[in-house]
Amino acid sequence: MSTGEGALGKLGKSCRTGFAPDFGSGCVHRQFCASLSLFVRGPVESRWEPRELIAPGAATLRHISSKQCLPAASFRADCFFPFIAVVTTGTMLGINGAMELLFKVITPYSKRHVRTVRAAIGALAALLKSKSNSRRAVNRGYLGELLRLYQDWHRNDVSNNYIYIRRGLLLCLKYITNIQLGRETFLGSRGMEILFTSVQDCLSCKNLDPIITTATHILRKCYPKEHLPVVTVRSSYSFPLPGNASAEPPCEGSEGDSESEEEEEDEKDWDNEDVESKEEDCDLETDVNKLRSRPVLDRPEQELEKYEALCAELFQNFQEECIWDKNDENRDIAEKAQDKEFCEEKDPARSHVFALCSLLKDSAWYKKVFYPHCEASIDPSPERRLQSSDLVRNLLEKHRGDIPFHSPCFYAARAQCVKSIPGYRELAFPDFWGHQPPPYSKPVLERKHGLQRDKVLDDVRRLIQPGDVIGRTVFDLDDPSPAAPGCLTFFSKFESGNLRKAIQVREFEYDLIMNADVNSSQHHQWFYFEVRDMKPAVPYRFNIINCEKLNSQFNYGMQLVMYSVREALQGRPRWTRAGQEICYYKNHYRCRSAAAGGGGVRRRFYYTLTFSIKFPHKDDVCYLAYHYPYTYSTMMSHLDILEQNRNPRKVYWRQQTLCQTLGGNPCPLLTITAMPESKNRDDLEQFCSRPYVFLTARVHPGESNASWVMKGTLEFLVSSDPIAELLRKCFIFKIVPMLNPDGVINGNLRCSLSGDDLNRQWLTPSSQLHPTIYHAKGLLYYLSSIGRAPLVFCDYHGHSQKKNVFLYGCSIKETLWQAGCMVDTAVVTEDVGYRTLPKILDKVAPAFVMNSCSFLVEKSRASTARVVVWKEMGVLRSYTMESTYCSCSHGLYRVSKPFKKPSATVRA
Repeated sequence: MSTGEGALGKLGKSCRTGFAPDFGSGCVHRQFCASLSLFVRGPVESRWEPRELIAPGAATLRHISSKQCLPAASFRADCFFPFIAVVTTGTMLGINGAMELLFKVITPYSKRHVRTVRAAIGALAALLKSKSNSRRAVNRGYLGELLRLYQDWHRNDVSNNYIYIRRGLLLCLKYITNIQLGRETFLGSRGMEILFTSVQDCLSCKNLDPIITTATHILRKCYPKEHLPVVTVRSSYSFPLPGNASAEPPCEGSEGDSESEEEEEDEKDWDNEDVESKEEDCDLETDVNKLRSRPVLDRPEQELEKYEALCAELFQNFQEECIWDKNDENRDIAEKAQDKEFCEEKDPARSHVFALCSLLKDSAWYKKVFYPHCEASIDPSPERRLQSSDLVRNLLEKHRGDIPFHSPCFYAARAQCVKSIPGYRELAFPDFWGHQPPPYSKPVLERKHGLQRDKVLDDVRRLIQPGDVIGRTVFDLDDPSPAAPGCLTFFSKFESGNLRKAIQVREFEYDLIMNADVNSSQHHQWFYFEVRDMKPAVPYRFNIINCEKLNSQFNYGMQLVMYSVREALQGRPRWTRAGQEICYYKNHYRCRSAAAGGGGVRRRFYYTLTFSIKFPHKDDVCYLAYHYPYTYSTMMSHLDILEQNRNPRKVYWRQQTLCQTLGGNPCPLLTITAMPESKNRDDLEQFCSRPYVFLTARVHPGESNASWVMKGTLEFLVSSDPIAELLRKCFIFKIVPMLNPDGVINGNLRCSLSGDDLNRQWLTPSSQLHPTIYHAKGLLYYLSSIGRAPLVFCDYHGHSQKKNVFLYGCSIKETLWQAGCMVDTAVVTEDVGYRTLPKILDKVAPAFVMNSCSFLVEKSRASTARVVVWKEMGVLRSYTMESTYCSCSHGLYRVSKPFKKPSATVRA
């Protein structure tokens, strides 16, 4: 036994034998308990090493024991300070009987010597931070005693004079329940019911928030863990991969709970490019050779020749009378929208006319909207319902055509060509009909005090008072049975839709489960679904119970978006921010998943997004989504309209197919620049020598805001704005507006049909599994090989946890400085031009924030677009541009109170 352990044993022995018989006034024992607490916890400012303290600490304890200083009123708490850094201190005290002594002090319930009791409870809580002490306490029955003692103090403290004692007892329970044995014993001792009942008594008094918060934390932690109520956590959709490729391995099976809730702190959130955490400094690339490297081609050089066809502008012949290439893929969009051969239908089952899922379920609903005087004569029988073509024709007659850059006809034609895994047969009404921007900005939602704990307590009430719980499945992709009567009707089998299961909890409350990405068992955030058969002005609560992000903007004022079909048909077609009592928190559902890199198993927690909505109309058809949806068909029809509306004498526009996706959908590639001033040699040379700007977007399907930013970019580039004309004259824009069409179509959040995050495949993309990345990189290789590497490369993304718009770039020096490496500026030289564009944007774009930008190169981002294009193609200005899902925190677009939309739009 070490010297330090012997001294601790002496203290424990004195605790057991020297103090229990005679407490006197209680002052000495209060001082002793406080000292014991400090002994275990230690002062915050201590930074000593344990090995240096064992010897002097033991000597101090021997002196205390031999001189019998502990009963003295002049006992000083700081005499224990040299020991607090010894890791085993609390454990040794527990072994030597400290907890037994403390329990004799605090039990049974009595208001005598309250200050001593409070100090003893504090010391006990400090001891229970040791897991071995917690096990010892459970085995000796202390947990039940603590619950009974807490009940006694709660019952008798009518005037709330002993809040610190009650909270101290809760802290003891909190530390004991950090171990699985403690949680199981807590449940067996009816701890959930005891704490839940006591919390209900405290809710009316704000001064009791410390008690409520601690009790709620214990309740949430001890809530029995469950797996999601689904057949399998893998996606309901699967796609056969070519060759011998295999998708992500299954992640089934049960898993024991960890010893501590602190696991949450260890999880990493791989959301885009967030580098604020100090832990990520360890991820920085510090090898200068790797930062400088220019790797060899990932394919034979002769293979690059095929990309010459995608750069026709370099060889364009403008000597013809007709300045437009007759071989272009989009000759006459209006004619093609009406052409029966618009798409080659290989599958006869797909040669149907798309239905409008919100209306064709019951055309009587449509008649009630447009022909209310005929309502009494409606015949609901199937043979009397309106035909699909009649319904669409009548709807189009009602469409005002006042939605910019949108045509229902073009959208329907494009949607009919889409190839999806479920084989979509219906259109979502908002995508077909279109929508207008809101007439004014809306403030972020103000969060009510105590909202999260109220939601957690509601979940606990469901567990311990299940009398009103219905628990009925009303929608399930895995079991498409008819909808149950007397409840909301859900639907999500349309383009970009995502809702896997809906369970009716109570009459007006539903648990919702999102579908995982195709060929995957994870990536849950994006949702987009239809809901019908609601009652007006009734608050419906929805709980999306399988979110995965550690945190969300939903906790900071963000609202989901809602689209009402009735509102749209009455002339107000808009997505509006909706939802009240919005909260995002960790729940009791758990899943097992493959580790990120080590082949082991890492824990996965699920989180709940809960919100309440009052629908505006009875029996309306509404759509709810994480963010404003932007589908693949929306993009394709938007490109059709842009081409039709451009000025062909000023705007050079060429739309080609970069490649076919894994799912068989074309990935468009755009070339936009200015037509040459004339046909003379100098103007044609200036046309061909313009530097390239390469833009991409939507590699992550759930980041629909990236597509909206790209939409604005395209509309501006083909406009008659003087700045747009200048940009076209100075640059050739190569644009891939959607790098992951299959993911967008099938409602994924992050991956393609291969189950891979395409923005982690740029180092070695597969031509079979990642065709869009493979060919986008090939085109960049080709431009670099002919000496035309882009001046700027920018990949558009959306960020779920930050506000504003900002860029991530690449810098050797800034990376090395941040990592604390010595940088020899004579050896490591770098052009600082990578900061030019962000600085310009910070001056001219109100939504842009320079302070949020980062130019660090991380090892974990080595296979992303911005890093690969920077290193392999030598593009100095290679960026990821992040756009927020939820408002701006400063500047012109800062949203703090309602205000009318300005008449003049300021372009970013």
